[in-house]
Amino acid sequence: MGTMLKERIVEHLRTHRLQDQKQHGFTSGRSCQTNLIDFFDWVTKIIDTGGAVDIAYLDFSKAFDTVPHRRLINKLQSLSLDSNIVEWIRQWLSDRQQRIVVNGVYSVHGLVTSGVPQGSVLGPILFNIFISDIAEGINGKVCLFVDDTKICNRVDVPGGISQMTNDLGKLKKWSELWQLSFNVDKCKIMHLGRKNPRAEYRIFDTVLTSTSEERDLGVIISEDLRVSSQCNRAAGNASRMLGCVGRGISSRKREVLMPLYRALVRPHLEYCVQYWRPYLQKDIDILERVQRRATKMVYGLKEKSYQERLNDLNMYSLEKRRDRGDMIETFKYVKGIHKVEEGSIFKRKQKIAKQEDIVLD
Repeated sequence: MGTMLKERIVEHLRTHRLQDQKQHGFTSGRSCQTNLIDFFDWVTKIIDTGGAVDIAYLDFSKAFDTVPHRRLINKLQSLSLDSNIVEWIRQWLSDRQQRIVVNGVYSVHGLVTSGVPQGSVLGPILFNIFISDIAEGINGKVCLFVDDTKICNRVDVPGGISQMTNDLGKLKKWSELWQLSFNVDKCKIMHLGRKNPRAEYRIFDTVLTSTSEERDLGVIISEDLRVSSQCNRAAGNASRMLGCVGRGISSRKREVLMPLYRALVRPHLEYCVQYWRPYLQKDIDILERVQRRATKMVYGLKEKSYQERLNDLNMYSLEKRRDRGDMIETFKYVKGIHKVEEGSIFKRKQKIAKQEDIVLD
């Protein structure tokens, strides 16, 4: 039943163009990678021209558990959804109870008046609807992945800092109105650009902590926008996982090791890599070293060269796989398979025919 209702709601949002263009979580054609590419495409265009940008990473406190049911129902009604669907959801959320157990002692049951049930089919789409208007009236660039919210403004131009301050003030008012609180201690500010004035910002009278490095959707973002930290972290995680595989599996047959490598190790090296693809040789080498080590573990291949091992295993180097991945992602953006806020990060140039080039029959 939940799946049917979800399909009806998604179709209604698509038909009436009510989908949040800034939301990348639980949304068809979008992902963590599209979130990062869309957001930092905007940021790097400013940095490349010598500008400066401030990014605010905002964190909600127990977002899924604190969505007020009454306010959620009001938002559903405002979308002109079928009244039967809204009523079904209202009944589904109402009369829920919970209690606490400590050392075998049970508390009395308490009525649950907030939160979308996690692990349910409807939970993600209901949360997306609830948070969909958070960016209304915001002047800066906003990007969301479910409740992970980031906002940035150019700050090396007149009024840039005040605009960022005003945007944070609007987010604070939204938070108070809809009773979804920010965890201010985890909200951070990152200053990018050589000419950055490194201004101070506040939310709820608390100064936001400045950071030079932040983990954004599992990818390390550095203040200088270099990817060495992310490469080191990815290689470290992959290498540790490969060590676990080597110690835990006695067989060295390719039929055993290679599926484990592809399932458990390589994903660490390629998660969102089309965003943070390395360009320095030292970063390229540190990633490739993990796959070199993995192919050497296969029985009978240790004495062969890396390229020979790849040929025997019918594999490509990680660098070649990144080339292939880049082409696939480019195709998806150009064809509109990846739904981003502005349609595509690639702009097609239309050739204008000159009059002397036109040949008449």
